[in-house]
Amino acid sequence: MKSEIIKRVFSSIIMIPIALFFIVKGSIFFKFFMIFFFVLAAYEWNAMSQKKSYKIPGFLFLIISIFLTIIFRGETNLDLYIFLVTILICVSTDVGGYIFGNLFKGPKISKSISPNKTYSGAIGAYLLSIVLVYFFSQNSYLTNINLVNDFGRGEFIYILLISTISQSGDFIISLFKRKSKIKNTGSIIPGHGGILDRVDGMLFALPFAYIYLKFLSN
Repeated sequence: MKSEIIKRVFSSIIMIPIALFFIVKGSIFFKFFMIFFFVLAAYEWNAMSQKKSYKIPGFLFLIISIFLTIIFRGETNLDLYIFLVTILICVSTDVGGYIFGNLFKGPKISKSISPNKTYSGAIGAYLLSIVLVYFFSQNSYLTNINLVNDFGRGEFIYILLISTISQSGDFIISLFKRKSKIKNTGSIIPGHGGILDRVDGMLFALPFAYIYLKFLSN
């Protein structure tokens, strides 16, 4: 367990600054980053969905998810802030679920789909997301954005929605892994597995966030 955690930490130390660079730079840099990510994710999906009826729909979903994520990033500082908050919710959900699930354990949500997921982990995912997003909103360097110091009912609902979608995405990818009889979608990231293992929740949460903010939240 300790060696696995160490691998996760070192991988995150390398991945997070690289991802943030492309996210913050935006424009063509972010588009290039997303296209590179799509190639890796598509390779993993192709490997795990061989001779499966859902292979093509999975590719279509990846394309739509990447396309909407690129649009969601936008070009303004406000776009960047909202995008970073959404990413933070997804990461907090993942980390909170992992930490709380291992600390408190308890009843499993679904042994048949994802035997490591517990109700305590799900609660921890929500709690850590709320705490970290609140901290970020109150201490962001983007002080010229009105939304920065605003944390109310709308923001609270947004966190719960995105965290729920992120956790659901994790379960969906876990279901496909079970169908393919594999533990991880790949081995490119030490301690994490494949690209799809790392961003399964984001693949669903980011396009949902764009649709929600664009068409449903007003």
